[in-house]
Amino acid sequence: MHIQGTHWSTASAVAPGGGAMGAAAGNAHGDEPRTGRTAPLRVDAQRNLEHVLRAAREVFGELGYGAPMEDVARRARVGVGTVYRRFPSKDVLVRRIAEEETSRLADQARAALGQEDEPWSALSRFLRTSVASGAGRLLPPQVLRVSVTEDRADPRVPQQRAQPGSGELRLVADGAASKSGAVEDDAGAAALLEVVGRLVERARAAGELRPDVSVSDVLLVIATAAPSLPDAAQQAAASARLLDILLEGLRSRPA
Repeated sequence: MHIQGTHWSTASAVAPGGGAMGAAAGNAHGDEPRTGRTAPLRVDAQRNLEHVLRAAREVFGELGYGAPMEDVARRARVGVGTVYRRFPSKDVLVRRIAEEETSRLADQARAALGQEDEPWSALSRFLRTSVASGAGRLLPPQVLRVSVTEDRADPRVPQQRAQPGSGELRLVADGAASKSGAVEDDAGAAALLEVVGRLVERARAAGELRPDVSVSDVLLVIATAAPSLPDAAQQAAASARLLDILLEGLRSRPA
């Protein structure tokens, strides 16, 4: 997975009227001028939006969030002006995709908590469902950016514990995102951390999860076990095999 080449905007949605950049890009490619009025999308406009979002998920999943908007437009088979009409900057599109994938992962974690009574079954179900969905390739940087540290005082990762003397992967803020407040104010990322934290705590309390495994470790497993390969069958087989190996590494073993 590759995450690079973009800064996070504090805006999490696109105003129906769009911005000056989007209007300029749209007019440059022969699109209709934007009026700034709120109105339901026409059928063709809605279809173009869906194509752009689908293409963005594919392109960013394959190439990382550093991929240019031109690649997204080419995959969606629309002009780049059409992309900018809906998303006035690349940051806005990146944030839209990352928020959707973060929300999807949180929903999958809640489903696992609600449908599995056994703690290990719930955690492994969440991991298998998430890896199969490919969401790990689109997790936002503020969730996946980690560093090795001895400091256990990170309040954003709930109930993290580790063996004395062993380094722990914990979440750290991207410099630009931290300055803008995007990390601290990202309710979607916070919700994901909270619900995955519950899965981790249950499995740890049951003695089925290694005591040094953290929430960020679990999210890294999701990202690591979701490679992007050109052949869909090969990708599914590789993901399943890699996840089996990683799950064995997460499990607690009798002394």
